[in-house]
Amino acid sequence: IRLPRNIEKRNVFISFRSETYDKCFKNRLERILDDLIINQSVHDGDILPDNSADYIKHLIQQGYLKDTTVQIVLIGNHTKNKRYVDWEIYGALDKKVGHRYAGILGLILPNHPDFGKSTVNYALMPNRLAANYKSGYAVVRHWTSDRRKLQDYIEEAFAMRSRDDLIVNREIPQMKKNLTDD
Repeated sequence: IRLPRNIEKRNVFISFRSETYDKCFKNRLERILDDLIINQSVHDGDILPDNSADYIKHLIQQGYLKDTTVQIVLIGNHTKNKRYVDWEIYGALDKKVGHRYAGILGLILPNHPDFGKSTVNYALMPNRLAANYKSGYAVVRHWTSDRRKLQDYIEEAFAMRSRDDLIVNREIPQMKKNLTDD
């Protein structure tokens, strides 16, 4: 077993579809990385769902993503359909939100059709993530609970921040609503 490296903790924001399966993986990831990252993520009860969508978007971008250095997007079966995930990726790639762009790491979850495959279907991931993976900016890997691998993936995404010329963001309109109810 390779132990995690003794390196600077990264400010990490985890984006996910808030249904039980994906949420379980978010919780697992937080436990695995607990002492290796500074968790910037939204937690249950942090934001009241009664607020307007624009207000929630503002809160997430200004309150949570502002200091994020790496955003992890958990890619489950229906993640691509969720506007909050799109807004979070947009915010992580918008220099106006933070002082620098965040690196983007997509983790394909075991319930996703591409899990374990050597290629990915761009149509099965959020559009903004797919565009940045195609451009070479975003890093996409398969889920693992190996702390060292996860740390290496985070560092790989962090290093890509120096290649902000590859970012694709403003060219893609932000989602106004979820694409499906699932």
